[in-house]
Amino acid sequence: MNSKQVVEQFYASLNAASAGGNFGAAHSLLDPNVVWCAAHPINDLQGQDEFFARYWSPLKTALPDVERKPNVVVEGDFVSQETGETGHWVNSTGYLLGTFEQPLFDIPATGKSLYLRYFDLVRVAHGKIAECYVILDFVDAMQQAGVNPLRASLGHSGLIRPPATMDGLTLDDVNGEEGVSTMHLVDDMLNELRCFDGNSLSSMQLEKHWHPDFMWYGPGGIGTTRGIEGFRKQHQGPFLKAFPDRDVVFVKNFIGEGNYAAIGGWPHMTVTHAGGGWLGLAPTGKALTIRVMDLWRREGNLLVENWVSIDIIELLLQMGLDVFAQMRELHNLDPGVL
Repeated sequence: MNSKQVVEQFYASLNAASAGGNFGAAHSLLDPNVVWCAAHPINDLQGQDEFFARYWSPLKTALPDVERKPNVVVEGDFVSQETGETGHWVNSTGYLLGTFEQPLFDIPATGKSLYLRYFDLVRVAHGKIAECYVILDFVDAMQQAGVNPLRASLGHSGLIRPPATMDGLTLDDVNGEEGVSTMHLVDDMLNELRCFDGNSLSSMQLEKHWHPDFMWYGPGGIGTTRGIEGFRKQHQGPFLKAFPDRDVVFVKNFIGEGNYAAIGGWPHMTVTHAGGGWLGLAPTGKALTIRVMDLWRREGNLLVENWVSIDIIELLLQMGLDVFAQMRELHNLDPGVL
């Protein structure tokens, strides 16, 4: 099996087991000392026991028929900034889909299908999953359950589309040179974002790298935007006003495959919350870190689609806002064990 197939087989084994059942097949594909880091309130886990008890069992209990439904999968090698060693990674985004039968970290069950958006970075070594960093979009889950305590998204809220070309799930090897070209384009675009003059968004000449009808698929609380102007109005402008000194400080991986490239960190950025307006919040003046993951699709010399995950709930917790506590208070929900 290649690394993509290892990840797919791992989740197929999890799907086949009951909430308290035999995870033997999944155990064999998971390193005994696996590092598994997930969005708040799960956070950083170590080893198989913590993975099953604190990550998978709550999901399987809330969504007994849960299935992982990726929209895009990208595979590649990256030299670690921490160890200097080359790791083999599989980055993907899509949904964990299931019938929402029991509360999930106090988000009340609806009895309907829940599309729990995910974005993960998975390192595979010796045929086993050794590391995983995953953002689960609990804000969007709250929106689906009707208990989101945050301001409505400026962008479109709803299901995130797979690639327009419907070619994001190739399990075979893809032309490596094309992946390098995609990474170069993304790197050039990221450098352009560093040209912000602190005043005008047009100081970043995004049209050099982005298609005029570029689709930006943002997380719950922000939403989906269309075109460069839509992106600036519904996300980039409020974000830069709130976090004018944002900087990428750590890259867990940056990989490309074919017309796709993906990047992320845990955390990925540092910011100072110096301005107001983002998510309708007043500035706190606090120095913060942000867990972020991005995946892009290229057509020719332009980027046409971008899937973005941000652990918004963990970021807001650093600001002093506990979204889960606010959700419980506003909707008179009994607190469970987080």
